[in-house]
Amino acid sequence: MSTTKYTPRLADKYKKEVVPALMKRFTYKTVMQVPRLQKICVNRGVNGAVNDKKLVDIAVEELGSVTGQKAIATNSKKDISNFKLRKGVPIGAKVTLRGVKMYEFLDRLISSSLPRVRDFKGINEKAFDGRGNYTLGVTEQIIFPEIDIDKINKITGMDITFVTSANTNEEAYELLRELGMPFKNAKKN
Repeated sequence: MSTTKYTPRLADKYKKEVVPALMKRFTYKTVMQVPRLQKICVNRGVNGAVNDKKLVDIAVEELGSVTGQKAIATNSKKDISNFKLRKGVPIGAKVTLRGVKMYEFLDRLISSSLPRVRDFKGINEKAFDGRGNYTLGVTEQIIFPEIDIDKINKITGMDITFVTSANTNEEAYELLRELGMPFKNAKKN
């Protein structure tokens, strides 16, 4: 019986290619200084969830099939009378990925989902938050091959946030670029 532990392709690439490249680029003294991907948060607000509670269940199910991990419903934090919204009502879905599932999702996103976007020319490199985190907005959930187009009733989008241990946007950009994120104006060294 084999006791070899499974490691995702991108986790392997990170250790063998990305760490040495970033150490050379930013002249880090130790491997521990090299930024790494800590988690990926996928968040989806559901329009019309106040009137139809089933929409949130559908969103939770779709996020679960896309990410491979059970998603949870998010509830409103306060009352907003203009939107007929009460505190504690489910209005969206979210999932946080770490470890093996995080790398597997990133691999599927880069290799199969993003190329399915209509007129895809790369993702915007200006969506960093100043602390080394990157948020990508996806307008249609049908870019994911796990979602059956015949079974969806409404095309909606989602936000995918990549949380890194980088201190600056430049370090986070280089980390994600080395992992294979298809930025529009990727600079080659």
